[in-house]
Amino acid sequence: MNLHALMRARADRPVRVGLIGAGKFGAMFLSQVPHMAGIHVAAIADLRPDGARARLAAVGWPAGRGDAADLDQALRDGGTWVTDSVDAMLAEDRIEVVIDATGDPVAGVRHALACFERGKHLVMVNVEADALAGPMLAERARAAGVIYSLAYGDQPALICEQVDWARACGLTVTAAGKGTRYRPEFHQSTPDTVWGYYGLTPERAAAGGMNPKMFNSFLDGTKSGIEMAAVANATGLTPSPAGLGFPACGVHDLARMMRPKADGGFLHHKGQVEVVSSDEWDGRAVVGDLRWGVYVAFEAPNDYAARCFGEYGLITDPSGRCSALWRPYHLIGLELGVSVASIAARGEATGAAQAWLGDVVATAKRDLAPGEVLDGEGGYTVWGKLYPAERSLAVGGLPIGLADKARLLHPVKAGQPVRWADVALDESEAAVRLRREMELAYAPEAADAAE
Repeated sequence: MNLHALMRARADRPVRVGLIGAGKFGAMFLSQVPHMAGIHVAAIADLRPDGARARLAAVGWPAGRGDAADLDQALRDGGTWVTDSVDAMLAEDRIEVVIDATGDPVAGVRHALACFERGKHLVMVNVEADALAGPMLAERARAAGVIYSLAYGDQPALICEQVDWARACGLTVTAAGKGTRYRPEFHQSTPDTVWGYYGLTPERAAAGGMNPKMFNSFLDGTKSGIEMAAVANATGLTPSPAGLGFPACGVHDLARMMRPKADGGFLHHKGQVEVVSSDEWDGRAVVGDLRWGVYVAFEAPNDYAARCFGEYGLITDPSGRCSALWRPYHLIGLELGVSVASIAARGEATGAAQAWLGDVVATAKRDLAPGEVLDGEGGYTVWGKLYPAERSLAVGGLPIGLADKARLLHPVKAGQPVRWADVALDESEAAVRLRREMELAYAPEAADAAE
């Protein structure tokens, strides 16, 4: 409740931040930094430094503030050094908190391990990396005495906050998740078809600088799976054995729908992660949709609390015991400073993996032949399906985070999971090694969760 006051107290010794990746999420964060107390973005590492500088100008960065000749000058003068070298930025001991906003899971794992080796806290905007190896990254961070955190403003951290609120109040969480557009045919969408589903022409999308592969990852279900895996691993909620169901559900139906089927709802079980659709499956718009928002559904622990639900106007299921709260929007990078402040002022993450309960498995969009090269999240070949971790282990599923540029050794039928054994991977890559280590380390726990 007093995070801003705590950061104002750091005005004369601001937390020094290094940002990796000045894309949309990073740019939104940068737009807010001049208006936030106690935060100094001392360095930005981006593959295209000129593009990063252009982003600074576009978001209204104060003139001259992003022109530091080197990192030492930026740290002395309060400016910002822009570089293409992540290593050079991480080598500076005075950088306290690093933000990975790259969206590349393999690079994200490398960056995370380098941060921990150098004693730096990390805010992982790159939820793709968290879905790939978040439990191991959180464990490595704890061993190094630093904080690993999901990014506030992105939906997983906001959902974690809602779950924590409900549990702190003594309420039983029946489900938590977010909203999105969904129809079954979206799973086969490719970068060639994506704009039609969004009602855009390719020319208009290109003029707006929209990346078709990135937008397609939101549409084809991959991003939803990735984000719900992160939530499951951070909260202890678990996926349905069948993965996400994407029920069409408006906010006023959450209390009724987010109950187990045995109780008249939609869920496979109590304590589930689930994404609700803002589209009816025939394309009609859902009334009171949650397309941009997040929710937590919960039930009263006793009759008195249930009676209070009614007295205070909560929307409930027919029993009066189940209700839900939702947040209709999330502000992406505009809210990211909350994670930095939480780490710096309170020593707390805004969500982090505690166990391995959810995984996202590369699933064929069409029949795939040996010799084909997979193109990962949002591409033409695979989409990411949410699995319980124990089921992913049982099928030997290839995580979607390792599916980019992986060459197929065996055919895979449409709708089937791609397995580790079906692809050739660079076993020397840090992300591959860490993921294999995680599967070995967490296999007994995942098996126990299945019982």
